[in-house]
Amino acid sequence: MPEQKTPSAPDAPQGDPWHAFGYLVSGVLVYGLIGALVDRWLGTSFVVAIGILLGAGFGMYMTWARFNRTGKVQPRDETRE
Repeated sequence: MPEQKTPSAPDAPQGDPWHAFGYLVSGVLVYGLIGALVDRWLGTSFVVAIGILLGAGFGMYMTWARFNRTGKVQPRDETRE
């Protein structure tokens, strides 16, 4: 009997390290920019550092959330159509 391959989900996580790099860099850039704009608006100088740290944290969370999926496919309920 030939071995059957399970179909992979189209949004299954790939092992590409560029995705992780992109999440981290974009998080730091976006939240750092938001922090810089808030600093300029409020006349402070510390919110940009908070924004960069939050962006790094969110980037790490997004990386963990993307690559920690198990890839299990939910069975279809054949009785409800």
